[in-house]
Amino acid sequence: MEKIDVLTNGYKIIQDSERFQFGIDAVLLADFAAKGVKSGDKVIDLGTGTGIIPLLMDGKLNKNLQPGRAPVSFVGLEVQQASAEMAARSVALNDLGARISITNGDLKSVANETLFAPHSFAAVTCNPPYMIGTHGAANELDALTIARHEVLCTLEDVVAAADFLLAPHGKFFLIHRPFRLPEIFASLNSHKLEPKRLCLIYPFADKEPNMVMIEARKNAKRRLTIEPPLIVRDNTGENAGNYTKEIQKIYGYEKLS
Repeated sequence: MEKIDVLTNGYKIIQDSERFQFGIDAVLLADFAAKGVKSGDKVIDLGTGTGIIPLLMDGKLNKNLQPGRAPVSFVGLEVQQASAEMAARSVALNDLGARISITNGDLKSVANETLFAPHSFAAVTCNPPYMIGTHGAANELDALTIARHEVLCTLEDVVAAADFLLAPHGKFFLIHRPFRLPEIFASLNSHKLEPKRLCLIYPFADKEPNMVMIEARKNAKRRLTIEPPLIVRDNTGENAGNYTKEIQKIYGYEKLS
């Protein structure tokens, strides 16, 4: 069933409770990527779902844009037609059509040059399916499985698409699972995308990290910066179980208090 949710930046997003809905990984990636995007950049979000990452990034980068500065423009690419249509309606609902466009298409097809010109984006973002194969999935073609499992695209497909789309020295922003870091680094290296910034995300301070965000740059020199870890929830004191102050700031909750 469709519903309209209001984001902390004031934008509205249409979601379907029976399909995949955005989670904290999209919120964290949007914040991470926004720090590396400049005025006037053109950004494409691969597997955009219902458009959450372009909506969040537009709020961070364009909503209070200073006079004389060029806005960042966004394209959301989504293979599932129903999700792409919802994303397009969310863009229209917020009157953001001048800055955000949605394309229904397969990221595996970008290299055939019919969807986008090669090397035409300053930045690529992606919150891809994390799980290999469809082990434990009830239906390999349902919307939730497609969002969570590598049914319609693999990690290599995502990195290859980013390679094709990125301009020289363009930036690729990815969130994934830490256990796949060796595979991620190998794929990035094969496409001359050099990891430049990495942030590990921990559910609690005393637990192992369960997500990792990476900024890779096309044809860059080798030098990787490890950012301070992000702890999602406190596990001590009166705030135990709640979001840490860092996460609340990323969500924008402090602006609502």
